[in-house]
Amino acid sequence: WQRVYRGRDIDFVQIRSDTDESEEGGGAPAEAPAGRSIRSYNYRVVMVCGDAEMEMRGRCSAGQRVLCSLIIRLALADSFCVNCGILALDEPTTNLDGPNIRGLAEALSSLIEARRQTSRFQLVLITHDEAFVDHLCRLQVADWYYHIHKDDRGCSRIERRDMRFLGG
Repeated sequence: WQRVYRGRDIDFVQIRSDTDESEEGGGAPAEAPAGRSIRSYNYRVVMVCGDAEMEMRGRCSAGQRVLCSLIIRLALADSFCVNCGILALDEPTTNLDGPNIRGLAEALSSLIEARRQTSRFQLVLITHDEAFVDHLCRLQVADWYYHIHKDDRGCSRIERRDMRFLGG
């Protein structure tokens, strides 16, 4: 969060969990086989501002929610998919402002560099945000990309393009 988020109103975010041992109907805890109670977990995302911890739900902007969601997904993928060589992001800059788009590009650049040293890593990035792609290009995260567009007849065309020629 600190590496990506460019605002000053949220220091960091955390995932909190509460356990609930009462089950359906609000009665006594449900019994699992062998006499054990069934425990369920309720997760929530909280933001920390100074010494105050608050739930993000209903208190943050759409851009902050999108960025937090992306960061959590990237952290989960990094933790649980160590040997997975592909990451797909669909329109990751939706609702992000310029500074946070740049922060996301820089974080993805760092992730790509870290993965480049250890494995064959592929990033599938679906975006209409050419400024985001241009920023990734300036960070030199890839040599080429695929551009998909419609031709004069309305048919989709896929072109492999050199990153060095992006934006000019």
